[in-house]
Amino acid sequence: MSDKIRVIVSGAGGKMGKEVVKLVLQEDELELAAAVDRSSAGSDAGRLVGLEDCGIQVTSDLEGALAGAAADVMVDFTIPQSAYANTAMAVKYGVRPVVGTTGFTPEQIEELDKQCQEQGIGGLIAPNFSIGAILLMRFAAQAAKYFPHLEIIEYHGDQKLDAPSGTAIKTAEMISEARQELRQGHPEEEEIIEGSRGGYYNGFRIHSVRLPGVFAQEEVVFGGFGQSLKIRHDSYERAGYMPGVKLGIQKVVGYTGMIYGFEHFIE
Repeated sequence: MSDKIRVIVSGAGGKMGKEVVKLVLQEDELELAAAVDRSSAGSDAGRLVGLEDCGIQVTSDLEGALAGAAADVMVDFTIPQSAYANTAMAVKYGVRPVVGTTGFTPEQIEELDKQCQEQGIGGLIAPNFSIGAILLMRFAAQAAKYFPHLEIIEYHGDQKLDAPSGTAIKTAEMISEARQELRQGHPEEEEIIEGSRGGYYNGFRIHSVRLPGVFAQEEVVFGGFGQSLKIRHDSYERAGYMPGVKLGIQKVVGYTGMIYGFEHFIE
């Protein structure tokens, strides 16, 4: 591997993908090996993200890029329906996947871990690359030891495809590791309108808000006798995720196996 980490960006024409392309082109430690996107194929990757032409033409052929670009890492921000296939393909070609797309099942993550182990490479699936969001998860898991009654509310734009968000699911998983299952609310409560109490997870509820004009926020609300605690994180723009993406790219080259959760890269 050269001094620079060569990166393929999958989903380069998407909103997050463009930020990743911009990051890779502007960081001295990184080098753009290929940019993959069906809708933007044929465009110069630099021009696509508002920078000078870089000489890398966007392609629609991910497998061709993985086979021929001599890349070290593939960053994938696409859609849940294609994320598993993209990740497995990267591992097949010995390219370390760093994946921000959500929707993986535990069985898929386990299978990808096995494939990474067989190839002797590392991989990362991160529902959220925001350092602030990771801290929220950690603080919420700590608080749940003392405030076991809680609910999660997550807010995203109305074009988000999955609900709840991968961040909310990861938050719920980390809370559940620190808190025994406790079924909350009145045992005879009844939903007059189906779904009004939110999704059920390990005894507590997750609520997904989808509205235009909203970017990404998450709030964990804890209730106790005579008091409540709220832990909230707000993201205002996609550029805020890029320090985490860069760290993920740099760290994954030193791991073997599939890592689930960006929190493992933060001490």
